[in-house]
Amino acid sequence: MCGRRRRGPTGERHRRRGKHRQPGRLRDADGRAVDTKLVPAAAWIEVGQRTTVGGATTVRLRVDGMVPGHAYAVHVHQKPCGADPAAAGGHFQHKPSTDPADVTADNEVWLDFTADEHGAGEASARHDWNFREGEASSVVIHDMPGSRVRAACFTVPFGWAP
Repeated sequence: MCGRRRRGPTGERHRRRGKHRQPGRLRDADGRAVDTKLVPAAAWIEVGQRTTVGGATTVRLRVDGMVPGHAYAVHVHQKPCGADPAAAGGHFQHKPSTDPADVTADNEVWLDFTADEHGAGEASARHDWNFREGEASSVVIHDMPGSRVRAACFTVPFGWAP
């Protein structure tokens, strides 16, 4: 597991890498593979965040070792991963809401992708807003876009606006 934090003249960058292992086995408190048919034991993930001085944030996702041709949904979630897949809480929302109409790519961070023929994939999302302290702590890989099934979780130390 490796993490890097770097500051530069254009803002902050964060990057976090991880590797999924045996089902149910904790990875240095960083994440869990819940469904190893969707996220095989050899799969890996890298999540990066870049925030400009003005507050715009880009989150990038790269994965490999996934099921070739499978469409996955990936979202930033509120809490760190835990033994229970529900431990990561709900999706981080820029404007917190209980209205289903606010569950959109504009109000949340969606990183949906379809794994290529080798099981690799990538996605990015850019918003004019940043995370709030302590309210964005993981990414959850869901079975497919629109699914609530959690296939894996990866704890990410997202930065936030002061």
